[in-house]
Amino acid sequence: MKRETTTRRPAGFSRGVALAALAGYAAWLVFPMLWVAYSSLKADDQIFQAPFALPPLSHLEGGNYARAWSEAHFGAYFVNSLVVTVSSVALIVALGAMAAYALARFYHPASRVVFGLVLAGLTIPAQLAVVPLFFEFRALGLLNSRLGLVVAYTANGLPFAIFILSGFFRTLPRSLHEAAIVDGCGEFAAFWRVLLPLARPALVTVAIFQFIGVWKEYFYAFMLVSGDTAGGARTIPLGLANLSIAAEYRTEYGMLFAGIMLVTVPILIVYVLLQRQIVQGVAAGALKG
Repeated sequence: MKRETTTRRPAGFSRGVALAALAGYAAWLVFPMLWVAYSSLKADDQIFQAPFALPPLSHLEGGNYARAWSEAHFGAYFVNSLVVTVSSVALIVALGAMAAYALARFYHPASRVVFGLVLAGLTIPAQLAVVPLFFEFRALGLLNSRLGLVVAYTANGLPFAIFILSGFFRTLPRSLHEAAIVDGCGEFAAFWRVLLPLARPALVTVAIFQFIGVWKEYFYAFMLVSGDTAGGARTIPLGLANLSIAAEYRTEYGMLFAGIMLVTVPILIVYVLLQRQIVQGVAAGALKG
């Protein structure tokens, strides 16, 4: 019988190919962001004449940010987005943690049905639910208001939060809950003082994902506050969309790129500051369902 001979590729070759592929993928993702960043500091004629050239240091157009903040009303839109996002994320984390704890820790014949209904909320497209949601919000007087957006975003984010947090609470030893009850804690005290602090990695993971999702959300904002002519509830993605439409009819691309950076930078800051908590949440079992 002939022995089959196998050839092994050198480890250095495969590692080099992997590093080159990852470097190319990173450049493909990072370069457009860098291009938008330095194009926001260029005048419109410089963007068209030399689109990929760096802006001259002696002629940095920092006024693009000032005009986007004031003339395009990005200051008011930024405040609206901040209020809506922080309120929505706080409600999603608080309500999602309590609901997930109840579904994960207490047995009830209907608990599986309730959990199945919660998971079904992850499968419903936003386009399918927006029509009945619009008429319901109009009947309740929640259209064109920040409160309406908070309610919509909270309801939309709860299924994801419950799914993630319930999986995490199931990984915690039941003996912790029993020890807290023996020490004199009630159900709420055991949840608040013992189990909830242990769920901090999962809570931060949910909060980061929801912050990113709500901050850049456009569809619900367009459908629910498009009639707000005064701008008291318009969020920053709506302002960016209006600015991009206006840029098609006049050369305001420097201000448009500045607006894109105003939308992107807060997300990058939140992710960079809390990326370690995301890794800890995933490693601790936050994504085990």
